[in-house]
Amino acid sequence: MKSDRLLSILLLLQTRGRVPAHELAERLEVSVRTVYRDVESLSAAGVPVYADRGRHGGIRLLAGFRTDVTGLTADESRALFVLAAQGAHTALGLDAALGSALRKVMAALPAPHRPAAEATGRRILVDATRWKGGPQSVADLDVLQDAVFADRRLRLRYRHGGDSEPRTYTVDPYGLVAKAGVWYLVADLRAAPRLFRADRVRSAKLLDDPVRRRPGVELRDVWTELRRQVEERPGGLDVTVRVRRDRLDMFLRLNAASLAERPEDDGASAWVIVRLSYGSVPGARQLLPFGDRVEVLGPPEVREELRSAAASVTALYQESGPGDR
Repeated sequence: MKSDRLLSILLLLQTRGRVPAHELAERLEVSVRTVYRDVESLSAAGVPVYADRGRHGGIRLLAGFRTDVTGLTADESRALFVLAAQGAHTALGLDAALGSALRKVMAALPAPHRPAAEATGRRILVDATRWKGGPQSVADLDVLQDAVFADRRLRLRYRHGGDSEPRTYTVDPYGLVAKAGVWYLVADLRAAPRLFRADRVRSAKLLDDPVRRRPGVELRDVWTELRRQVEERPGGLDVTVRVRRDRLDMFLRLNAASLAERPEDDGASAWVIVRLSYGSVPGARQLLPFGDRVEVLGPPEVREELRSAAASVTALYQESGPGDR
């Protein structure tokens, strides 16, 4: 609606200062001509807005002009209060700031919207951690945040999953991303995008050198590229298993990352066929905790891997006791 668009222009100008007309058009998904018509409407309504012509021009408000109108709709106000349940602000040390901001928003909301916003905070809970994910190392995000917001390079001591000793990297950070309860530093290493788990950073030092990001590349662009690389990484080994129905839901949740396709389920059989994909034969050992509720049907080398692993465990517990070894 035009009224929403006018308010969006007003708030963008108040926040950003001078904004080129083409940028406003892109953000609002309208034409540049429509933006200029909207500016004329704002001016006619008494808002001191004007356009600077020329190559480096743009649209701006008269210096010192402010408005306290939030313009939030009922759905927009509810969406803001869902933020309180996201949990990402906790790791960033922003709990108190978020609570204060939400109280200010609540005070500024139109009276009819306040009950719905309050109910959202009580009725919607978002828990980003995985089921039975086990204890996770707590990531120290302070230095990483400093580098991201100060636009400075970082020197990391970082331990990869398969390494016993950390390695040293000098990186150019784009930002921080929280995914499924895990924080990642998104950065360039020698002008190539890389992903670093924050809880594997053993030490981080803020350097004096300014960050050297690739021109025109933003955090969202790099994250999209890295996420695609992870999701499209070939598994290399197709494994077919059958799963007892009483463990199917849990099995699918815990093995979601390895699923090659969603299983076909007739709702009646005692066993359900599931197809998985792993990077190597030993990777299939994660099926062992399901015991006799999961059976590998193929390939034979995976059956042999699990048989060998199970035999080793059996032999271990057949010994007289821990003191006799």
